[in-house]
Amino acid sequence: MDWAVIVSDAIRSGIGPVAAVYALAAIGLNLHFGYTGLLNFGQVAFMLVGAYGVAASVSTYGLPLWVGVLIGLGSSVVLALLLGLPTLRLRAEYLAIATIAAGEILRLFYRSSWAEPVTGGVFGLQRFAVEFYDVNPIPRDTYGIWLVRYTSLDLWALSVAWAMVLLTAGVVALLVHSPWGRVIRAIREDEDAVRSLGKSVYAYKMQSLVLGGAIGSMAGMMLAIQNQSVNPDSYDPVVTFFLYTIVVLGGAGRVLGPIVGAILFWAILTFFDSALREAIGAGYVSSEVISAPEVGAVRFALVGLGLMLLMIFRPQGLLGSRKEMLLDAR
Repeated sequence: MDWAVIVSDAIRSGIGPVAAVYALAAIGLNLHFGYTGLLNFGQVAFMLVGAYGVAASVSTYGLPLWVGVLIGLGSSVVLALLLGLPTLRLRAEYLAIATIAAGEILRLFYRSSWAEPVTGGVFGLQRFAVEFYDVNPIPRDTYGIWLVRYTSLDLWALSVAWAMVLLTAGVVALLVHSPWGRVIRAIREDEDAVRSLGKSVYAYKMQSLVLGGAIGSMAGMMLAIQNQSVNPDSYDPVVTFFLYTIVVLGGAGRVLGPIVGAILFWAILTFFDSALREAIGAGYVSSEVISAPEVGAVRFALVGLGLMLLMIFRPQGLLGSRKEMLLDAR
């Protein structure tokens, strides 16, 4: 087995643009779940409307990329309002039901033949990120150290994505340590106590839902731009549960939790993938036990086992506090 290849693949994935996108989406989810106590099971829906806001604006209507970004953000705000207005006055599970349903309804709607003239249907949309790569200041070459190397296009996308992550994390850190942040954390602990102090719990929950959804839409836009393509089936409910894994792994209610969680999640996932394929190729693992096509499922099973162990021995995550995992879901 070539351990150098296995480790380099894990590092490349852990700090790559996809990890940055998931870190950004998880920051929004952490604002919902970790800080406010909102059970949002449809963060992928915000990613979907953000991605298609950019893709459809540029590819279908020929608008500039920056206009598509604004449309994607606007779409996420509208979606948050549609989900939050009827549910945030009710118990937490109603928001959970509404968000997971919205994610799947939107995915099926965007891939439908009725929406195909705008969204491309099951085929999606391609090559709408030309403006983004045209301003790439990095000369065409391959960059990196050791076996961890990126093309200039990937390095540009990686740099922008991680810059967005750090900027967003900084803004969230300022917010959660402000009076506004103290209110949403108090809502997570005891809504009735917050109401007794004259604060509008409904308004603060709505603000958190809108802001976290907007951050999720930014992640969807960046994922679409990095891939230069968008397809509805890439935004299925599994993505949201990956994001919850990332939040729990890093530590809910911690600014750096989603960032650490995303890096570790993708590094570990890729490590298992590369290690299993190398082991099968070298004959250490019989193809009758695990075949190459089964590696994808087995790696998720191993990550799931690791998450179960984490929940048993350190349920607050790597950076979290046990108190941050206590959620009043009344």
